[in-house]
Amino acid sequence: MTIQLPDASGALTAYEPRSEPFAVTSGTPFTSRTVFSAAHVVADPFADTSPDSPAAVDWDATLAFRRHLWSHGLGVAEAMDTAQRGMGLDWAGAAELIRRSSAEAKAVGGRIACGVGTDQLTGPASLADVQAAYEEQLALVEESGAQAILMASRALAAAAKGPEDYLEVYGHLLRQASEPVVLHWLGPMFDPALEGYWGSSDLDAATGTFLDVIAAHPDKVDGIKVSLLEAQREIDIRRRLPQGVRCYTGDDFNYPELIAGDDQGFSHALLGIFDPLGPLAAEAVRVLDTGNTAGFRELLDPTVELSRHLFQAPTRFYKTGVVFLAWLAGHQTHFTMVGGLQSARSLPHFARAYRLADGLGLFPDPKLAEERMKNLLALYGVTQ
Repeated sequence: MTIQLPDASGALTAYEPRSEPFAVTSGTPFTSRTVFSAAHVVADPFADTSPDSPAAVDWDATLAFRRHLWSHGLGVAEAMDTAQRGMGLDWAGAAELIRRSSAEAKAVGGRIACGVGTDQLTGPASLADVQAAYEEQLALVEESGAQAILMASRALAAAAKGPEDYLEVYGHLLRQASEPVVLHWLGPMFDPALEGYWGSSDLDAATGTFLDVIAAHPDKVDGIKVSLLEAQREIDIRRRLPQGVRCYTGDDFNYPELIAGDDQGFSHALLGIFDPLGPLAAEAVRVLDTGNTAGFRELLDPTVELSRHLFQAPTRFYKTGVVFLAWLAGHQTHFTMVGGLQSARSLPHFARAYRLADGLGLFPDPKLAEERMKNLLALYGVTQ
């Protein structure tokens, strides 16, 4: 049995789907790396909303997906970019997501860290406004019992006049934090409004300021998440971190080599691609736990082609592919996204994502995935 899939030129080619999924073992805890999956949210498909309306979330399906990740031993990075933070999910929705997911994590014993930002600010803001917004969100995350991830702020990028403003705002927040946080440097390929973050568009200068913030408060920084899609820069930053401060890779292009590491260290992981790759990624990390780096790379290296496809430019629309694969995998009953972002990628993009994911065995029920892919193709006028 084959399925006709359009390629980048629009021509239809026959593809024979896989008959069995990738086999995974039980979700025993990891011992060599700390691994978070940044998780997507499931929209309510029956809500009468428009793309600029507040997000309507299917809470049952959203929390069920987090239980799926926890069941494989992964931590959940909540209310981050993958959850469409600032791209369909506003602060009110994110706050509710943080409360619900943190309570669920406590109930099932899952690890959770939550994004702290300034997205309740909707217009021009002063540094004092930015600081107050960060403080409000930090308080909510800490009250929920989750670890805090200090995300990059569009408002701070707009308000800051130079590196000293970043040092002041982040220094205040780190002094105030009750527990060590994760600092997140999200590059402009994920959000163009973050161009020049840390006070400079020169990445070497920006890196210097970023490291100055950490060096001034090493006891308040559990780790950093670097999402610049430059493996060597992450390695260089990793080697310059104070003792005890972790590097969580956010590089969805080069994660196998960064997690595997070298003779001078390695990266932990906080990745959006580990949303669709969850069970396979967990299996790979368990192999790494045994000291088998070659076996880890053998499992994870083949996934990079899919990740690079999902995260291709415009990178910020990678969430569309992530949710698409969750639908095909049976984690939700529909392919609808908050903000209407299911329309952000083309049919050939979806077809290649399906082919690559199926080839990796990511679909627990390959037949269901095939049927759903055929339904999508039919909507676009492709008959089988």
